[in-house]
Amino acid sequence: MRMSELLLPTLFEEPREAESISHRLMLRAGLIRMLAAGIYSFLPLGNRVLLKVIRIIREEMDRIGAQELLMPALHPKELWMETGRWELYGQDMFKFKDRKDREFGLGPTHEEVITDIVRKIVRSYRGLPKILYQIQTKFRDEPRPRFGIMRGREFIMKDAYSFGRSDEEAGASYENVYTAYCRIFERLGLDYRAVEADPGLIGGSSSHEFMVMAESGEDLTVICDSCGYAANLEQAEVGERRGENKEELRVLELKETPGMKTVEEVSNFLGVSSERLIKTLLYKADGRVIAVLVPGDREVNETKLRRLLGCSCLEMADVKTIEEVSGCEVGFSGPIGLEGVLIIADESIKEGNNFVVGANRTDAHYLNANLDRDFKVGIFGDVKIAEEKDPCSRCQGSLKICRGIELGHVFKLGTQYSEAMHALFMDEEGRERPIIMGCYGIGVTRLIAAIIEQSHDEKGIIWPMSVAPYKILILPVNITDNFQKDLSEELYKELLDQDIEVLIDDRDESAGRKFNDADLIGIPLRLFIGKKAKETGKIEISYRTGEKFFEEREEISEKIKGLIDISAKTPTDYL
Repeated sequence: MRMSELLLPTLFEEPREAESISHRLMLRAGLIRMLAAGIYSFLPLGNRVLLKVIRIIREEMDRIGAQELLMPALHPKELWMETGRWELYGQDMFKFKDRKDREFGLGPTHEEVITDIVRKIVRSYRGLPKILYQIQTKFRDEPRPRFGIMRGREFIMKDAYSFGRSDEEAGASYENVYTAYCRIFERLGLDYRAVEADPGLIGGSSSHEFMVMAESGEDLTVICDSCGYAANLEQAEVGERRGENKEELRVLELKETPGMKTVEEVSNFLGVSSERLIKTLLYKADGRVIAVLVPGDREVNETKLRRLLGCSCLEMADVKTIEEVSGCEVGFSGPIGLEGVLIIADESIKEGNNFVVGANRTDAHYLNANLDRDFKVGIFGDVKIAEEKDPCSRCQGSLKICRGIELGHVFKLGTQYSEAMHALFMDEEGRERPIIMGCYGIGVTRLIAAIIEQSHDEKGIIWPMSVAPYKILILPVNITDNFQKDLSEELYKELLDQDIEVLIDDRDESAGRKFNDADLIGIPLRLFIGKKAKETGKIEISYRTGEKFFEEREEISEKIKGLIDISAKTPTDYL
């Protein structure tokens, strides 16, 4: 391709709207342009990268025996009502009515549609197991689209779904897709980590997220470097510190705390550290009022709390409910004398004693409140948000928190959707049973942003060979010099004839502009054609990362082919 003909609107100045490195570089390198908030067009260079990412995904999914199909983006409300997710997705789903007043949604995900397909086709155990996947545009009405294609309202996703007869078959499909994902991310040159995750709105018994660590990432990942345990913040388990704060039990004492409602106010007023306080938070779990106890310096992890209770709806109690249950103003609730309410406490409450708690009386707290003596707990569990330096739940190490970008997510769905939608099969003994399902997603467009976040420098993008829009750039320093122009054209034709993806900068631009654009768009290999080529008969070959060497003119084609073969691994390299 000739740069004189390529639609490549590179930018010198930093785009004001760019919030992340990848967003900034994709705009500056002419890969994308914004149509509306969270909605982007892929320009020719960006589209070439996108198609290569899709090809790698397709090759690895096909390799495990998955079958590609294509499902509609337009979903009837009735289908989503079967699983109850029409309301659960709320405003995140684009919803509208057609001319006949029938309600539809633009698909943010396709569990309902794929389950509907399978339940109508697969009726016998002989039709299982299956893995089906698609690569298609998804739509989510993000409240705050940001970071360019990282969090958009329209994006391309690879979603796959497995269907099996047993937990063993479902587990085998899960492992196959997990392995395929690892190969995909390796071929894309990504430094990634698989972490335990909460299934969220997709549902299911367990799941993993694939993350790349990046400061611009919106997801927080908890990691133990000692044993390798990793989980997202919503899922992360915290180990116990037993007996560190134990001291001799003191007498329970009622203390007036006028107007002191917050942990900070009470802590300062009483002269005690915030971890000596117990916060008593009232929630409604599926309509039932519960009390949750956590140390004063910690926050409740509502995801872990919801999972512990097995409830579908968890929300903070309203002011009226809090006042009715505790008999006092908000800010003074406590576990002592709290009647008719299930009390759930974080495991760390076992570790200390002589706590400060609300007295269930306005403007008053108890000092020296102790578990079992002064209040009882119905359920203990790990219900606090993990923090830096917390103990690991798997070893004696400490946790650290890193920012990351989610690349993909795999879920064990079980029978959640098949039971709700009556996707049944007849087993060998003639009994109807629900199909066991799995769900597996990769954010295709997001992958491109993740690659740039991990592979760039102050000058621009550094593409891995596997997804670079072109393998090599021919750059004549002065296109008006006949020798440089003719040699560049010879090499261009020679490489094209060998099916090597080559871009030639045949523009009549300054050398500085050409060099800056070359660094910005990040083609992995370059041939510089300048005065030295004429003087020595040798041509400078350089990597985008800076390494360079000289090669005889006659050896250029074979050398380039060898460098490309070394740099770009093929699927068989991952066997």
